[in-house]
Amino acid sequence: MTSRTLYLFASAAPPVFDVARVVESAQEAGWEVCLGLTPTAARWLGESLDGLAALTGHPVRWEYKLPGQPDVWPPPAVIALAPATFTTINAWAAGITDKFVVGVAAEAIGKGVPLLAMPCLNAAYARHPAFERSVGELRLAGVRMLYGPGGFEPGPPDTDGPHAYPWHLLLDALGEPET
Repeated sequence: MTSRTLYLFASAAPPVFDVARVVESAQEAGWEVCLGLTPTAARWLGESLDGLAALTGHPVRWEYKLPGQPDVWPPPAVIALAPATFTTINAWAAGITDKFVVGVAAEAIGKGVPLLAMPCLNAAYARHPAFERSVGELRLAGVRMLYGPGGFEPGPPDTDGPHAYPWHLLLDALGEPET
């Protein structure tokens, strides 16, 4: 049987506050979900972490395990990074793996694990030359970037709240897990 495990990784952007609903939608579609967060996203969701762990049935992670500790998650069938901030996308493309979710996603490129990413940033950040280079590098590495027409399209600064983030595009891109 093929793995039905989705690693859902999220950065600290306003749509992260809707992650429980996204987990539930993925579970309804047949995915076993493991939730990973950047440290700032974990701080933002601090009061919800126990509830999110109960919802997924797995500990929510934002730090690397210590040497010798066992993995507490099953292997992934796919990894989805959303919302992926300007910082997360640029660090991932540059191979800067000090954050757990970026490190796992970076290694997954070399392991051949299918990867999806949907950025969350405003148009001012999107105009920075490093961002387009990073998106291009990740696409060349095989990451399916849900960005641009048919994906996330940045709006003006201060308008990228959860109500405007197209979570449905990520869920649609995941499809149904193979059995």
